[in-house]
Amino acid sequence: MSDTEVALVKKKSLAKGLLAGLIGGLIGVAAKTLAERMFPPRSDSEPQRAGVAAYDPTPAARAAAGVHWGFGATVGAAYGALAEYYPAATAKEGASFGLALGTLTQEGALPAFGRAPEDQTMRERTSEMTSHVVYGVVTEVVRGVVRKLL
Repeated sequence: MSDTEVALVKKKSLAKGLLAGLIGGLIGVAAKTLAERMFPPRSDSEPQRAGVAAYDPTPAARAAAGVHWGFGATVGAAYGALAEYYPAATAKEGASFGLALGTLTQEGALPAFGRAPEDQTMRERTSEMTSHVVYGVVTEVVRGVVRKLL
């Protein structure tokens, strides 16, 4: 490197990656919730998930909302740690992350709740994937900004 070049090397930090991802994940869940209000993942006849439905003070609804937010924060933190050491994970500004997460949760979660992925309509699948891409992109943008500030 010549004298006129300046090298800015970001020192890798697992803690900073986790924190940036956690914050990104929480804001990503908020964005995903808004996207699901615009593009509901279920028809009007089906119950909405905790992150989408209007405030419901019942203990079951509050627990479901906690799981929704907790899962988003945890996955965001894991993504932040991965991005810290494997920057290729941030491909397509987080859209690839959102699509991968959507595929994993749809293929794994739906059968656990008694629904096969094949039972979803095309509109439901599209809405689910759209909201997951929103989560991935917002999580990545926020993670990147927070990580630069740390």
